[in-house]
Amino acid sequence: MVRIFEIAVLDDYRIHFVFSDGCEKVISFKKYIKNDTLTEPLQDTEFFSKVRIYDNGRGIYWPNDYDFCPDNLRYYTESGSLSVKAVA
Repeated sequence: MVRIFEIAVLDDYRIHFVFSDGCEKVISFKKYIKNDTLTEPLQDTEFFSKVRIYDNGRGIYWPNDYDFCPDNLRYYTESGSLSVKAVA
């Protein structure tokens, strides 16, 4: 069961992740931010930077309860489902 150990908000709606298995990734969330009631607040970079890790490391969330599970972030990023840049 993968967990998120650490995150760092970067520019251009990107987040750097460190996972419990040692994998590190920079993921762009741009394609998920739309003009709907759940994701529109993330267009504000100040709001976007309020992302947090759940206490158990089993996901990230914003104050409006928009969230992602770590398995999606860790494994589906490898298949190109999200915009990814691997960190060497």
